[in-house]
Amino acid sequence: MLSQLMVLFGFFALVLVSIYWINSAVRLFDRLIGDGQSALVFLEFTALTLPNVIRLVLPMSVFAGAVYVTNRLSNESELVVMQATGFSPWRLARPVVYYGLIVGVLMSLLTHILVPISLGQMREREDEISRNVTARLLTEGTFLHPSKGITFYIREIDLDGTLNDVYLSDRRDPTRALSYTARQAYLIQDQGAVKLVMVDGLAQSFTPEDTRLFTTTFDDFAYDISSVLTPRRTRPADVRHRPTWDLLPGTGGIDRAVAETGVSRAYVIEQLHFRVNQAFLCLAAAMIGFSTLLLGQFSRFGVWRQIVGALVLLVIVKLVEGVATDAVRANAGLWPLVYAPSIAGLGMAAVILHIAARPRGRRRASAPAAEGAGA
Repeated sequence: MLSQLMVLFGFFALVLVSIYWINSAVRLFDRLIGDGQSALVFLEFTALTLPNVIRLVLPMSVFAGAVYVTNRLSNESELVVMQATGFSPWRLARPVVYYGLIVGVLMSLLTHILVPISLGQMREREDEISRNVTARLLTEGTFLHPSKGITFYIREIDLDGTLNDVYLSDRRDPTRALSYTARQAYLIQDQGAVKLVMVDGLAQSFTPEDTRLFTTTFDDFAYDISSVLTPRRTRPADVRHRPTWDLLPGTGGIDRAVAETGVSRAYVIEQLHFRVNQAFLCLAAAMIGFSTLLLGQFSRFGVWRQIVGALVLLVIVKLVEGVATDAVRANAGLWPLVYAPSIAGLGMAAVILHIAARPRGRRRASAPAAEGAGA
């Protein structure tokens, strides 16, 4: 049973990760390629988003695997055979507990190490790209608008970095519109500034008040590109980008995180316990999916009612998580509430297992009485 659970968990995790990852990749593609980044940068960012995507889908995957395996065992009467041989619902739940704990270990590895490191690395790369002025302009065949009133176009970029057939329009000044066209151009660094050196071109100046157009041809002309680009703000540090060992109270990590990120102490404490609780949520999801399908008797219409009930219980767990999160972020002293969703989920699963075990217990107790009456 444990092997079946792990196989189905891998299948559902692969499907859900693919769906979420493709959705994330599409958004990254629009943002990065639109800013003139290369395909390698896009692949790097999509790889860095993968650990967080896996973290998001693990609870759903562990729940789906438990429901599917339990439903299949029920339809093939394997659960009935095991129960007829004396296996109680509590005994049947033992491989499900192991299954939830194994996935919980994987979740802990993600939440405590891989996800913070990947998010921190992605933040550093985003800051580097935002400071890279030239990467936002080097796009062939596309009219770019790096800032309000600026339009930039390159027909073709050679392998040696030569820009062919360049067009630059500057309409920031409402009293005068400037436009430059050049056969070739080069981007160079000059004392911290990025300049566009245009060769063999034409400069045009148009004044709307008197509708006059002035044209000037030039052999070479340098234009300061840095001055026309809107600087992007560097994102502040985030608690989610820090590994768990940097947030432990004994090392002063909470105080450092509060000082460097500017968030409240309650928020840092909530994030720390939130990572720990994610492993227990996987166990709770597995137990809810398994125990709920033990209720009720065999029906040719399937167990869709039990599956809907399990989904409702998961929604209740998420509602408890939302309420507990808000309470802990408002008052750090309430940090034990972070574990309330897992406790609620495991408690509901225990109650359901107890209910599933009672009818069989009554039948076994009534059997001797019936035999005595027959004698």
